[in-house]
Amino acid sequence: MPFAEQQNIIGRGFYIGQRLDIKAFEKARRLATSPLIISAGSQGAAVLFRYGVVVLFGLSTSEEVAFLKDMQGFIIDPFDNYEVEEINLCLTIAQSKPENSGHMPLDEFNLPRLQVVASVLAKSEILSHYEAEVAQSFDRIEPLAHDLQHGGRFMHKGRELLAHIGDVLMIQGRMVGRVEICEKPELLWEEPQYDRLYLRMAEEYELIERHRALERKLDLVSKTAETLLDLLQNRRSHRVEWYIVILIVIEILLTIYELWGQHLLG
Repeated sequence: MPFAEQQNIIGRGFYIGQRLDIKAFEKARRLATSPLIISAGSQGAAVLFRYGVVVLFGLSTSEEVAFLKDMQGFIIDPFDNYEVEEINLCLTIAQSKPENSGHMPLDEFNLPRLQVVASVLAKSEILSHYEAEVAQSFDRIEPLAHDLQHGGRFMHKGRELLAHIGDVLMIQGRMVGRVEICEKPELLWEEPQYDRLYLRMAEEYELIERHRALERKLDLVSKTAETLLDLLQNRRSHRVEWYIVILIVIEILLTIYELWGQHLLG
């Protein structure tokens, strides 16, 4: 059992890619499953999540670098830069020490507690990643809304609007389908005694509030993009209608000209 004689450990979460190939670790030294936790470093552990997050406990900086390097072959769509989030843990009996101020106290460093901590840390990291992405979406869509306010000079940006809608759908699908931000870890169905720890940490990291705020922002971006796209399509429809009217008028004029010419010849 890792950390059997330690009173303080550091956990670091790394969002390293869109997905992890968990099946590749079937022959690894598994300590527990759901989520998968394996031995790592000389005396540490790693918790692996399918949606691309790795949480390392008790590894030195050099061990973290080596472990993440070894993970490269199991990452699907890896990121160039990692999202990192850190948590300091201490035993409850050691919390009174001055150096442990600001630490998260745990009664014991057992595997289920580490799995719960890792689950919350991973979800918080995913939220941080998509919060940054949505903020960028706001920055990109603001000029389009400004164009609409000043006469709608966005006729050439249909693809960009579709890209915004696609980004929103992708983020929503990943958060709901893969990460399940609002769902409790599967572990708690079998170990309900750790439910209070999960709720305490989820409140500490404001998972529900941040998820709701992110959903509202995604909804706003989606509605704005859809509104602009509808206006763009309506304008294009009106333009086509005018083209048809002009063609009809031209055809009528040509017919009149032809009849007038025939009349002069007759």
